[in-house]
Amino acid sequence: MAKKYTLKKVNKTGIQKSKIDEARFSINYKEELNTAQFEAASAIEGSYLVIAGAGTGKTRTLVYRVSRLIELGYDPQSILLLTFTRKAAREMMNRATILLDNRCSKINGGTFHSFANLTLRRYSKAIGLDSNFIILDQGDSEDVINLIRGQMNLAKLKQRFPNKQTILKVISLNKNTSKPIDEILIENYPHFAEHIDKIVEIKTNYEKYKFVNSLLDYDDLLVYLLKFLSEHNKYAVNLLSNIKFIMVDEYQDTNKLQADIIKALSTINKNVMVVGDDSQSIYSFRGANFKNIMDFPKLFENTILIKLEENYRSTNEILSFANHLLEFAIEKYPKKLFTNISDGELPAIISATNDNMQSRFIVERVLELREEGVPLEEIAVLFRSSYHSFNLEVELDKASIPYIKFGGMKFVETAHVKDVLAFLRISINPKDFVSWYRILLLHEGVGPKRAQMMMEEISNININNISYDLKNNKILEKIFPLLDLIQNMNKNYSLPTEKLELIFNYYNPLFKKKYDDFNKRRKDLEALVNIASNYDNAITFLADMALEPPQDSVADIDEEDKENEFLTLSTIHSAKGLEWHSVFIIHAMDGFFPAAQSFDSQESLEEERRLMYVAVTRAKQNLFISHPSNIFDRYSGYTLAKPSRFIAKISEQLADEWIIEEEF
Repeated sequence: MAKKYTLKKVNKTGIQKSKIDEARFSINYKEELNTAQFEAASAIEGSYLVIAGAGTGKTRTLVYRVSRLIELGYDPQSILLLTFTRKAAREMMNRATILLDNRCSKINGGTFHSFANLTLRRYSKAIGLDSNFIILDQGDSEDVINLIRGQMNLAKLKQRFPNKQTILKVISLNKNTSKPIDEILIENYPHFAEHIDKIVEIKTNYEKYKFVNSLLDYDDLLVYLLKFLSEHNKYAVNLLSNIKFIMVDEYQDTNKLQADIIKALSTINKNVMVVGDDSQSIYSFRGANFKNIMDFPKLFENTILIKLEENYRSTNEILSFANHLLEFAIEKYPKKLFTNISDGELPAIISATNDNMQSRFIVERVLELREEGVPLEEIAVLFRSSYHSFNLEVELDKASIPYIKFGGMKFVETAHVKDVLAFLRISINPKDFVSWYRILLLHEGVGPKRAQMMMEEISNININNISYDLKNNKILEKIFPLLDLIQNMNKNYSLPTEKLELIFNYYNPLFKKKYDDFNKRRKDLEALVNIASNYDNAITFLADMALEPPQDSVADIDEEDKENEFLTLSTIHSAKGLEWHSVFIIHAMDGFFPAAQSFDSQESLEEERRLMYVAVTRAKQNLFISHPSNIFDRYSGYTLAKPSRFIAKISEQLADEWIIEEEF
């Protein structure tokens, strides 16, 4: 009698996939995750695109995947988790450690830029870099460009020429998007297109200046990393062989350069999982490319698509409104958010007569919510552009409602902190002439011309072995104590806190003379020492100050402003990733939201739609969207305004319509 042989299903490699016994794990992954989350968390080899709708627990999913891979026996250091903020990476690693054990803290987690920084320093000889390179922050980069710009005698052009900020932005977009400079100028600054040759010349000189002086800006970190990975020498192969799993958070925010880095990182071990939401791609102005997430399955073979659609943040009423917005999106991964949260109210669309009535409505409603037990920190007012909140700020001040508006000056961008960091930078890299220039100008009697002469003299001396004969140098005699300070720091002190103490002693009289509010600013310098106490070398300290600086200046907070709670005012771009019990979206008018500049481009209009979706999905319980029906035009007085096309003619099943009336 013939034997019967049954053919079984096998995967594409021809090797039958073995089932993993869930009993081997210390965590019950199936029980603690929903079906889609478990599918993502239990994925091992291959390429995965996880489309995570707003509030669907993407962080939880990534944390559980890290834990599960480690429980399966993979080396934590073979896992690379890339995020857009160090805070996000740290939060995931901490949560994974709490979930499993301390092995999770040993994974390679951080931002694209911090990973690049560590890699470039580790393989600096192979790459051809000085391992002690200094990272320029945005302000420093602008100063270098201004230095180069100032040497080009542009006044003879007798035409408007782009400022340092614009030139840096053009150069940055060129690197991050791979678009030619002329194309960037035509798209963003057509009035400067005739200066293409001069701008290219500035870029060339900027790159030379940085290379000669061992300086890298933010974009260089990624450019050099991609170049290193793509060369596939023995050092790159060693790095790539040790990275078994790559995970990327917020993939919709990546630019072309970052997407190319992910592709390069996966050339040996092709295990990539990217997590993101195409509907929250809102940063094109920074170079982010919406096409990265849409084209991921084309770039990575046999990509498995997983959708997270169960929302744990908002009510069904708010999600129905959000789903409605996405129905009209032209290019998307179709998804429908749902939740088990019940007892919600319909979102409200509020028509106000004018801007001031809109502001007074918000003030009254905020006070009512607070009386109902909703704390101020659980309420936010979101807007498309910062100036949209100006009238509201006046009304909030009148009502004595404390608020914080996001978008202030970063800690390391304050002048006094930049002064102190400049001292530290030249002690490490004496060729950093932008920092020298800043420090020299602090000294009485030293102007731009004298500073240039001094820098020429400084370039010819060994800063760590200063001859006392220099005291007779007429150009440098005024700053001999400064040169002595740098030499003393380098020879006798290693800890950043020790170096900062020496700097403060020298800087203090200059500081008091330069700033009338030096007592207020001193708090920032104290905070700087406190931060530095966590570091044992100045190079790492400076790198972190450039890559992940504290966001706020202590000097911006007055004693009397230290309330227990604050209402949040924020642009929508700054609010992404956050959530509040009650959210107000203001100025929802065509021309304001969507912005008028987006009307000429379908891509820009679609991004405005995604921006509205992000704003709506920040709300947990209450959502209010308001629009003045009249706006003031400086030439014609008040004119009628149309509600935003995103909320016009919306069904009464999806939102309540409110009309504000004055009380007589």
